[in-house]
Formats: sequence, structure tokens, C-alpha cells
Amino acid sequence: MNAVRCAAGFLAALMLLTPACYAVDIVPATATAAVETAAEEDWQLLLVNPWNKLPEEFTVELKKLPNGLQVDARIYDDLTAMLSDCRKAGLRPVVCSAYRPVETQTRLYNNKIARLQAAGYSREAAIRQAGRWVAVPGTSEHQTGLAVDLVASSYQVLDKKQEQTKEQKWLMEHCWEYGFILRYPSDKCGVTGIGYEPWHYRYVGKETAKAMQEAGLCLEEYLTALESPQETVHTKAR
Repeated sequence: MNAVRCAAGFLAALMLLTPACYAVDIVPATATAAVETAAEEDWQLLLVNPWNKLPEEFTVELKKLPNGLQVDARIYDDLTAMLSDCRKAGLRPVVCSAYRPVETQTRLYNNKIARLQAAGYSREAAIRQAGRWVAVPGTSEHQTGLAVDLVASSYQVLDKKQEQTKEQKWLMEHCWEYGFILRYPSDKCGVTGIGYEPWHYRYVGKETAKAMQEAGLCLEEYLTALESPQETVHTKAR
């Protein structure tokens, strides 16, 4: 898994370089190993976003949470541990959404469009705007079973104020320790295609979450790092 961290670090280094930087020769010697590692753990790195639909043949084994919601059985233990430790810190996190079948996602998406139209948006504008907040069916991470929406029991509204709760502050600081990432950070909207959601957490595995945390990458950027060309990259001072 060190290769995975190296690949993420490689991309982060490139992102920090500017034309005024020193001349640098960087050879991502670990790129091949990183890609092989990703292939072995592709269930954790499944990319579902506005440009990548859930595979038609996708299936998932689900496990029920105490409140009746379900998640991919493989993330159950780490999710339970994270929530338990959060509670031990004197906080009260709540899983308000987890796995969603396509029927549920379709209903939520259509409801969002209807609400926007009722607010005065045209049909076309409502469709465009709705996709920023409710994923088009087939492009929602909730359909993978790898994502959960977590809120504070004292404030269960999905809006920006959620980030101000003690529960979210704890989760944002510690989620990577349990293999989770804040999937849609405020500074990555242009990359993820989704508006800021300080409540949406996605499981990627502990090593990957740590690498992403250290490099400051979102999932799309991290996967780009794993696919970086296996050749010398020359950055010259200008």
C-alpha cells in the first residue's frame, strides 16, 4: 500500500509546482505497483459520479445497521467502529442515509426537480440544478453501499450548517482513520461535479483514505494519480 501513497504524493507534488519552481525530474517508479494494487481493491475505489455510471451488472451484499439502513457488508465493521468512537467522544452521530436502490434514488431525483420547478425554475434549468445536489439515478454513490450520510442528532438538516456541529468536526478530522473520506469537499466541486456536502462520507479503505488525507486529494484526483503515465515528468523553471 506504500505504492498507493506514493502515487497520491506524486500527483500532489505536481499540483503544487508552478512555472517559477525549480527544475525537477520526477519518475513515478511505483506507478505500476499502484495501479495493480488499485485493481486488486477495485471494490473500494469504484468511481461513481456524473460521468461514470454504476456498472449495469453491479451487485452488492448488504448488511443492516441498527437503525434499519443498509451498507456494503464489507464496510460495516469500520463504520461501526467510527461511530462508536465518535460516541465515546461524547458526541451523537446519526446515519440518516446509506444504501439506496435505484427506485429510491429516482424518487429523490424527481422530487428535487419538482421542488425546483415549483420555486420558479424552468424544466431544463431544474434538471441541471438538481444534478448538483441529488445524483441522477445510476450515478449516486449511495447505490454502491459504500457511502453514508452522517449528521448530528441535534441538527439533522443537510445544509452547510452541518459542518459547524461537533459531530462533523470530529468526523472530518478522524474519518480517514477508519477508511472513510469526506467525499464532496467545498474546494473540489469542480472536480467531483457535486456541490459541497459536509455530511457525505465514502469508504475507500484505510490505506487509501490516509493517502488521500495526506495529499489533500478527492477520489477523482487520487484515481488520476494511480493512472499517471509511467515516464519521466520534466518541470522546468521559466
